[in-house]
Amino acid sequence: MSHAAAEPQSYGLLAEFDSAKALLDAAHAVRRAGYTQTDAFSPMPIHGLAEALGFEEHIIPKVVLGAGITGLIAGYGLEYWSSVIAYPLNIGGRPLHSWVAFIPPAYETTILFAALSCFGSLIFLCGLPQPYHPVFNAKRFKHASSDAFFLVIEAKDPKFDAGAYGLLSFNPGALAETAVSTSARTFLPTSGGQSLIVDLVR
Repeated sequence: MSHAAAEPQSYGLLAEFDSAKALLDAAHAVRRAGYTQTDAFSPMPIHGLAEALGFEEHIIPKVVLGAGITGLIAGYGLEYWSSVIAYPLNIGGRPLHSWVAFIPPAYETTILFAALSCFGSLIFLCGLPQPYHPVFNAKRFKHASSDAFFLVIEAKDPKFDAGAYGLLSFNPGALAETAVSTSARTFLPTSGGQSLIVDLVR
């Protein structure tokens, strides 16, 4: 019995640009058009790109602050418990609760907890490790780490509709559009042009 090959599920539409400014302008235009599920890829940081894409979540500083306070309390509490409660030692008549001496280790645990939480939350929120991503299906995406700039509108965007893309208009700088699927072995090409998105191949 033969079975028809399953149609690949569309991930979104990827556009390549020839400069950082063209990418930034396109990101602003896409945002103004109402698209919210977008992402950009660049070989270097671009000032203002995160804001253009609508990245407004600032949860990492809150996580780091909370972890730092936790580290401070944990470090100081451990010193207090070991020196005052569990193993009190009279050393030269000094007070058991020598808070001045407790400050450097407590400071170190504050920095340790904050640094580890920053690294861990960044890795988690970025979805790493991620050995595969649908945009890797685009042949030219390998240039994203060297000399090319890309913008993708994901299929899960509420406005993701083939008929609406023709209404988008951008300054020159868009080199090509590519529809990428979620299948690792499927590459879906679309027509090229100067506009960011011309049509969608499902």
